Amino acid sequence: MDPITIQIVGGSLGGLTAACLLRDAGHDVTVFERSSRRLEERGAGIGLLPETYRYLVERAGIDLASISVATDHIRYLSRDGSVLHDAEHRYLFSSWNTVYRELLAVYGHDRYRLGHELVGFDQDADGVTARYANGAEHRSELLIAADGIGSSIRDKLVPEAARLYAGYVAWRGMLPEGELPVEIAAGLNDAITYHVFANSHFLVYPIPNAEGSVAPGDRLINFVWYRNYLEGCELDDLLTDCDGIRRELSLPPGRIAQHHVDDARSSAAARLPHQAATVVEAVADLFIQSIHDIEVDRMVFGRVCLLGDAAFAVRPHAAAGTAKAAEDGWTLTEALAEESDLDSALRRWEASQLDLGRRLLERTRTIGSRSQVTNTWQPGDSDLIFGLHRPGD
Repeated sequence: MDPITIQIVGGSLGGLTAACLLRDAGHDVTVFERSSRRLEERGAGIGLLPETYRYLVERAGIDLASISVATDHIRYLSRDGSVLHDAEHRYLFSSWNTVYRELLAVYGHDRYRLGHELVGFDQDADGVTARYANGAEHRSELLIAADGIGSSIRDKLVPEAARLYAGYVAWRGMLPEGELPVEIAAGLNDAITYHVFANSHFLVYPIPNAEGSVAPGDRLINFVWYRNYLEGCELDDLLTDCDGIRRELSLPPGRIAQHHVDDARSSAAARLPHQAATVVEAVADLFIQSIHDIEVDRMVFGRVCLLGDAAFAVRPHAAAGTAKAAEDGWTLTEALAEESDLDSALRRWEASQLDLGRRLLERTRTIGSRSQVTNTWQPGDSDLIFGLHRPGD
């Protein structure tokens, strides 16, 4: 089909990947990001799956080794710190900041509009008019909602697709590997290292530092610790920040109430291997992300479509959230290129991505249940390997 005008609401990794791909295909693409500044504050680690780095490597010619840290082992520790299980398996890890910085550099700033918070939109048979809080309006033939787990567009189109709390949260943090004792850093920098115990699990791995350096000695050690909290008063108290404000989904570094920080550190000392407890204790500013599921039964609504977490928010256990968003962009671009009209392209794309989203969501729910509820997580189980379409793909 002929090139069309496209506006993408949301300038995170999924929105930027789609923007780069669609622009390369000849479409007229503009990204609208509600933040008034570039999204440089999210430094957390991510598993770097092929779908996530594909554009940067295949189209932008970026050396994969320059934006990722490779580990060659999956390792499990016993409570006493000894190695319970060790298997050779290669993973790549990066940070949200690193991937975002590279994608934005490729896409450029001319059509990346900061400070544009969507407040409404109207559509007809020919396209969509979006209205932004700063008074701007933008007309396009297609609007892509890439505005994440808290998508206001999804809330308008599918109000019944509520976020479902999974029953646990991710405690997270990172620190320079040089701030750890040498023997602990050495034992963590070549692997993703797990500890699994009753209704919980902990993992830790190396990532690039804030400037993107992957050189040994410059890297960060990143941890994620899943802990169960009852919905209601217990979760509300946890997500109430140090100023008494109840946050909706997460607490950024430095905002967790001190009594919860103290509890996390004391629980780490009591329940985790000394290597893991040392990491938790050494991180200056912990942060929290509550785990939710979102599922939709449609992704296309006329001339509006939902992409990435705006459609399916999946648990992190397959390391595939960013990969799913990127894959949505690849498959949409391909459908637009191969179909003769927009409606046909969107129908084809929706069918494939609904299937992928449902399968991934079910797999990550099962994995989460095995660690947080049923206690059936077994080291070495191939079903636990990261991957978008299937474990280890």
